[in-house]
Amino acid sequence: MANGSLQRFVGGSPGAVLVRLIFLSILVGALMAFLDITPFTLIDGIVNFFHRVFGRGIDAVREVLQWLVYGAIIVVPIWLIIRLTSGRG
Repeated sequence: MANGSLQRFVGGSPGAVLVRLIFLSILVGALMAFLDITPFTLIDGIVNFFHRVFGRGIDAVREVLQWLVYGAIIVVPIWLIIRLTSGRG
């Protein structure tokens, strides 16, 4: 893979991307430690979520759709503001 192709693939110079990934990994790891979340509890939570979804049927679907709406009320306006103020056309 040529250097230009590698930069396009990783989204910048490999060294800079590596530094950003290390920094973000430390931040996420610290947040997870603060919230007392381990990768294993996170995976268990995801598995339990799917068990509840499939076990509860239509109520679970309704609950997930409700979460979607609640999240969209926050996420979509923030995304729109960021897109409008980023200067991209």
